[in-house]
Amino acid sequence: MQGLQQFSLEDKVIIISGATGVLGASFSLEVARAGAKVVVLGRNEERAQKRVSEIEAIGGEAFYILADVLSEEQIRQARNQIISKWGTIDGLVNAAGGNIAGATIQPDQDLFTAQIEDTKKAVDLNLFGTVIPTHIFGQVIAEKGKGSIVNISSLAAQQAITRGLGYTMAKSAIEGYTRWMASELALRYGDKVRVNGIAPGVFLTEQNKDLLIDSAGNYTQRTKQFIDNTPYRRLGKPNELTGALIFLLSDASGFITGETILVDGGFNAFSGV
Repeated sequence: MQGLQQFSLEDKVIIISGATGVLGASFSLEVARAGAKVVVLGRNEERAQKRVSEIEAIGGEAFYILADVLSEEQIRQARNQIISKWGTIDGLVNAAGGNIAGATIQPDQDLFTAQIEDTKKAVDLNLFGTVIPTHIFGQVIAEKGKGSIVNISSLAAQQAITRGLGYTMAKSAIEGYTRWMASELALRYGDKVRVNGIAPGVFLTEQNKDLLIDSAGNYTQRTKQFIDNTPYRRLGKPNELTGALIFLLSDASGFITGETILVDGGFNAFSGV
């Protein structure tokens, strides 16, 4: 396979969890543009319908399934629906996740009064919201003997980012899980079943906009700190994640597994001076 053709997702069935979010929107549209049939997986029906309409408007194929990634029963039902409709699964993007307010530690808060239950919820959402779909949808990929799973990590798994306790714990665990599952799948099912990750830098999304933008519409001090420590001197744009995603889902990355690609404008590489 030569040239751009190796990046094609033509006729591949790709599931995107969290497809109703900001990053999920970019993921869904670009995967469709690359030729895939897209399964929009989320909990908000209005947004899911909109996402399918956007994909169909660019000539793609898609349908949506309302499901909670933390419900094994709902994810199994989703798997059955997909197999019934399209007969197979070729790829999975675990984009469901986000932060939970109670799982953060603010600067004026006692460090040792973290809300442990909320921290557990953040870990459940991000970590087990990745593990459960991987185990259920991934079984189809593994038994088929070919396919790609992409998990979404974070800068918080690379460096200590203040405040986000639960998020940091979960994303760090996702990277360990990515390496572990990649190794197990390859050893058991061969060199065509892959698991990798993407670690975004700071992107303006619905989940973090209140932390990054103040009531007057300006960057917060925390946002300025992120930008000052990013060589590109700006925040990321959601569509700047999609190149890495298409690469990892496609045959172009056929000898890559267990890796996490940073897409962060140089933040992790930069010493600050």
